[in-house]
Amino acid sequence: MDSNSTNHSKQLLPGERQLVTQAKAGDSEAFGTLYDAYVERIYRFVFFRVGDEQTAEDITAQVFLRAWEKLGRYRIGSTPFLAWLYTIARNAVINHYRTHKENVALEDVTFSQPDHAEASDYKIDLEGEVESLSAAMRTLTDDQQRILLLKFMEGLSTHQIAQNLGKSEGAIRALQMRALQALAKRLEE
Repeated sequence: MDSNSTNHSKQLLPGERQLVTQAKAGDSEAFGTLYDAYVERIYRFVFFRVGDEQTAEDITAQVFLRAWEKLGRYRIGSTPFLAWLYTIARNAVINHYRTHKENVALEDVTFSQPDHAEASDYKIDLEGEVESLSAAMRTLTDDQQRILLLKFMEGLSTHQIAQNLGKSEGAIRALQMRALQALAKRLEE
């Protein structure tokens, strides 16, 4: 199997249309197959935005629960099923930030041991870099964020991203270029 067909099969679930049709008819096993095919991608998408494993797991579970509950509203052929899931995930993350404000009690703060100072400094530097990148990503448009995540986190090709988002390859390349330029500018600041 060549790399193009591998990438293509990573994107398209064989028999997806049939599985969605069966799931819409109430077949939980068909929905389970869809879940298995896409749960990792949705988890990574959510995790990159919230930065916490447990929160990402909870939100991912909510995404698939909402997808199951709202499956009757999904129109087969209007948008790819994965794109529909990403939309639900994006909305779930937005809802998470609207309803959860992080407050940490002083007694919950732990201090590192002095003999681990070097490792702590490295961790703090790394966390600072991750936070800077996350903050810079949040300044991009939703489309720009999605394209960068799909390209660099999921490893999808421009063609696959265009299919996923229902846009032309030229539009994807232009959005990616503008997103990378904006990201570089934010990181320089």
